[in-house]
Amino acid sequence: MGVRIETEESTVNAYLDGEIDHHCAPGIRSEIDMAVDAGSPEMLVLDFGEVTFMDSSGIGLVMGRYQVMKNIGGRVCLRNTPKHIKKVMHLAGLDKFANIL
Repeated sequence: MGVRIETEESTVNAYLDGEIDHHCAPGIRSEIDMAVDAGSPEMLVLDFGEVTFMDSSGIGLVMGRYQVMKNIGGRVCLRNTPKHIKKVMHLAGLDKFANIL
């Protein structure tokens, strides 16, 4: 699992790939948080297009990034979310905190 970060204007894009589980989630969180701290963006986009599996660590990852962005007055958008992961996100109530596309 990895994450590639791209920053453009007031948006941080985090492109996630592979599996998101308790082994890799801390490293992903750290990389995203460093990018957010460095730029104080208005929007954080988490792109799930290449994610093949996600457990509850992924839910925690999204919720934590939502709180980080809320604290600086920003928003979170979840993009390219595979159908099976989108279902889990809706069941967890993440659609109340972030746009899930």
